Amino acid sequence: MITDREKAAFEAGIKLGALYHQFVGTPISRETADSVETAIEQAVSLQPCVTDVRVRLNREMMVSNRFGYSELAGRMLDAEVTTRVGTAVCRARLHLQDDYPMMEIVETHETARDTDHR
Repeated sequence: MITDREKAAFEAGIKLGALYHQFVGTPISRETADSVETAIEQAVSLQPCVTDVRVRLNREMMVSNRFGYSELAGRMLDAEVTTRVGTAVCRARLHLQDDYPMMEIVETHETARDTDHR
């Protein structure tokens, strides 16, 4: 039997993987980074089991091409997603670690009661 904790961790991993592969390559500049962060957060927050999303983009890595923008690279992403299944909560993160965009579970825990989450 799969536990709610395992389901919450699975959902967090799926959300981070989708975030990474959906948005890498997006045209971006330092001027548009705030709105892209917000758009990613809002898009991911619509998915089932998601209770919180935070996205930050490393602006120092944004080097404009001759047209005035760069492309979002996985290395630029620092994202955190929290999912909930039943009473189980998982917080997972995507961030640059040893020059690689690493995804990892930060913590899992149980909450006091089950409430209806997407």
